[in-house]
Amino acid sequence: MGIDEIALIKGQGNYYVVFVDIDTGKLIGIAEKRTEKEVIEYLKSWGEAVLGQIEEVSIDLWVGYKNVAKKLMPQAQIVSDRFHVMKQVNDELDAARKQVKREAENLKNQKNKKAILAGISKSKYVLLKNENELQEKEKQKLKEVSKVAPILERMHQLKEDFRKVFEENTNWEEGLFALTNWLKDASPYFPKSCGTIRRWIDEIIAYFDNRTTQGTVEGVNNKLKVIKRKGYGFRNFKNFSIRCLLTWHFAC
Repeated sequence: MGIDEIALIKGQGNYYVVFVDIDTGKLIGIAEKRTEKEVIEYLKSWGEAVLGQIEEVSIDLWVGYKNVAKKLMPQAQIVSDRFHVMKQVNDELDAARKQVKREAENLKNQKNKKAILAGISKSKYVLLKNENELQEKEKQKLKEVSKVAPILERMHQLKEDFRKVFEENTNWEEGLFALTNWLKDASPYFPKSCGTIRRWIDEIIAYFDNRTTQGTVEGVNNKLKVIKRKGYGFRNFKNFSIRCLLTWHFAC
């Protein structure tokens, strides 16, 4: 089962929690509020017989979902979505890019200032994009970044190494060993991400057992957003949840 959330109204911090059968790709439930208490009460209504059959629970990095799974589905393997973890690494890399830009803008040496700003200009997506997908022009831009901001070059390489951990290792032992080595190298550059990874290490390496991700859940969420747009928004949660469940379970 995958658990995620969808915004009731974007930007207002109000979320519905969605539950997806990852094997079938079907929406199987929606809870009205994204709080640990509300999610527990909602899932309890399914009954122990149903909850006891769940083998895996795929979640993002919100500790509330982990607590819910441990409490109601202790037999299930909890898996942290690798792409949410990757996003943390990318966000920290982008924050470093912004910091380099701020520091360059404060330089008194105009020649150095101009060189650094030119080198990192329009570099965000070049740094965040998978290196093996870069076009020739983007590769050249990456070289420019490397010349003026060695720290971004190093962080970019560590980001690529992190991605390869999940792509190149085939079991949890290999994954754990590779992640441990990455943490050792990356800690000075990615302190926030490394802290998160250490706190979630059990759930992160669980990915390597069945390579479960939130991809199916994200697909369902995209369809839910379409339903919301077609209805010009829903003020009533019950009407929205019924409409969504009908889409997957009573489609013509």
